[in-house]
Amino acid sequence: MIPTMVKFIAIRVLRAATVFFAVTFVTFAIVYANPAAIARNVVGISANDDAVRAEIVKLGLDRPLLEQYQHWLAGLIHGDLGQSYFTGQPVLTTLGIRFPVTLALMILSLVLTVVLSVLIGVSSAVRGGWPDRLLQFLSVIGGAIPSFIVAIGLVFAFAVALPLFPATGYVSPDVSIGDWAASITLPVLAILVGSIAGAAAQFRGAVKDVLDRDFVRTLRARGLSERAVIYRHVLRNAGGPGLTVLSLLTIGLLGGVVIIEQVFALPGMGSLVTDAASRGDVSVVMGCVAVTVLLVSVVNLVTDLLTTALNPKARAS
Repeated sequence: MIPTMVKFIAIRVLRAATVFFAVTFVTFAIVYANPAAIARNVVGISANDDAVRAEIVKLGLDRPLLEQYQHWLAGLIHGDLGQSYFTGQPVLTTLGIRFPVTLALMILSLVLTVVLSVLIGVSSAVRGGWPDRLLQFLSVIGGAIPSFIVAIGLVFAFAVALPLFPATGYVSPDVSIGDWAASITLPVLAILVGSIAGAAAQFRGAVKDVLDRDFVRTLRARGLSERAVIYRHVLRNAGGPGLTVLSLLTIGLLGGVVIIEQVFALPGMGSLVTDAASRGDVSVVMGCVAVTVLLVSVVNLVTDLLTTALNPKARAS
């Protein structure tokens, strides 16, 4: 049992490491493909060619690409992602300031999505009727409306028409918990509109599929209460597909958060990577990519472990 589990975890970790190295190397090759452009962004458009060549040497961009990547990777292992080419601030320090904002937004959105989508999806699958039809309708509407449209609508409704929440800005929880909650409420709601509708529909489908199986009819025939059938057996069997949905949802949230942070002017990873990419601050871009890939790898690994806990047969696959 234990060796099998260790082998399962080792394979998943090796797979995650392979994906991490592949994605970061390809990204590194793309963003560092034109050293002259990087150096010119740093020294200024009006700089002469000699200044650009001197900056290329100063930044180490004249070395072979593989050697540069190995140097970046060694720094990553030792907790050093280099410095911003424009501010001179260590990339790790910048990420330490920006990442908690994005992480708080994602965790709150994910927890609320899990709780509400499970409740709505299970209720829709079990009861059927108009709640089921309403969920299917809302899932289509929620998936069709872009998150930035929802965000703008929420700003007009609850920050302009009814000034209940701030339209933009972010307050750290260290300053005020109440102001922090107010500043993050509308961004979280903007994410939930699309995520809950889609996730609830997926949970509804997974539960519906399990309810149609023979063993559920057998359990009911033996006299088990409907509550016991649903919570002890149906949810356990529907948990695997549900976890897969949540894994994909978490990855999708990373893209949605970038847009939401721009709309609400939140100082998170979204605005950081957008600003860094627009001005050519490639060391910061690589730091953001590394954190993002690492986060996705951890989410996928945790999902695999939880799926295995619910269904030990998953180890064989």
